[in-house]
Amino acid sequence: VKEWRAVKESMAGAAAGGKKKRPADEPAKDWEKTLGPVRKLATVLREDPIEKKTPSDLGFSNLFEVTDQTPQQVQATIEKVAAEAIDEVLEGNGLRYALAQRGTGGTTVYVKELDRNYLEYKQMMREFSDASQVKRTTMMTRLMQLVREMCVKGIHSTKRDLFYADVKLFEKQTNSDNILEELSVMFGCTRQSLMVTASEKGVVVGRIQFDDDDDVIDCTKMGRSGKNIPSYIDRVSNIRSDFERPAEFILLVEKDAAFQRLAEDRFYNTYPCIIITGKGEADLATRMFLRRVKEALQIPILGLFDSDAHGLKILSVYMQGSEAQAHDAANLATPDIKWLGVRPSDLDKYNIPADCRLDLTPHDVAFAESLLQKPYIMNRPKWVEELKTMLFQKEKAEIQAFTSKGFQFLTETYLPRKLREGDWV
Repeated sequence: VKEWRAVKESMAGAAAGGKKKRPADEPAKDWEKTLGPVRKLATVLREDPIEKKTPSDLGFSNLFEVTDQTPQQVQATIEKVAAEAIDEVLEGNGLRYALAQRGTGGTTVYVKELDRNYLEYKQMMREFSDASQVKRTTMMTRLMQLVREMCVKGIHSTKRDLFYADVKLFEKQTNSDNILEELSVMFGCTRQSLMVTASEKGVVVGRIQFDDDDDVIDCTKMGRSGKNIPSYIDRVSNIRSDFERPAEFILLVEKDAAFQRLAEDRFYNTYPCIIITGKGEADLATRMFLRRVKEALQIPILGLFDSDAHGLKILSVYMQGSEAQAHDAANLATPDIKWLGVRPSDLDKYNIPADCRLDLTPHDVAFAESLLQKPYIMNRPKWVEELKTMLFQKEKAEIQAFTSKGFQFLTETYLPRKLREGDWV
């Protein structure tokens, strides 16, 4: 009876126009105190910026990097490679191309001073005369033709469209995607420079504005769904935070579900920030966008990821670059992201119920142990400590585990406390 009366009173209040505001929309009384540690971190980052050095500045002569190139430059490179290939054929050597070998493990080098993965240059040959490489050599030649055509016309294509340009030859999109990466390495340019993009995946919301070609984008007016990050990132310019309370930090979120909660609660109004998610493993556009926002606004980045080894791996890809994309780490990696949560030590600290925790699988254990051997993890003792805590507890948890303590526990309790305590590593 009491519950029914409460429901009727709530309905009557709504009918009278007494719409209740969400707590996150209310100016928090202590938000200045809560943001204190973030402001101290921002000051430290501004006073001690990471020097923009290259591997060659540190004495490395065998590490390979690609650069942004104009369509005209890419076209000229393709024509040069084609002319050299014709010369090889006329000399009796057959059709073949030289390029840097991509891959993981032995071909990837972690440079501690730059906190970044790089590709170690090892030349490989793609030869038509080799029966095992006939198909790939043919696909590479065809893709060069398609990329040159786009450069000449000044148009772009998605990876999917490129695959359907000659579906019988490529057979699977993974084939054309992989060859495209090889062309990027062979030409020494970023994949974006090849005029090819992936479908839009990442999303941004909060106190940020930017120009998308001729459109002015204000991400405070994008609702709970946010604004899709443009797949062709060169459309983005004039990144700014021209608000009465400009953004003071970037909250990088692993999962879309957590992003939706933060956006719906208007977390960025109470604690002025920009919220970005790559919806799991981040695409290239999201990683490039994050780097550009950091460079433009010079504010800290705090990461909110699942409490498992895979979440930490995704975070490290944002920071150091992936091993598969080591040749483009200089354009994709954003150094010095702070791991805010969810950390394994948080599960007990915030009394996450046992039924909201998941047991580690043998695969989880093996993956976490492999991460402990990675130099970019070993370079962070507190990350190592957290991984060991997870292995000791034999438990993992998703960000959504906090829902067991209330739908808005994440935005009203967990994150404000984390910010107030400066609890990041």
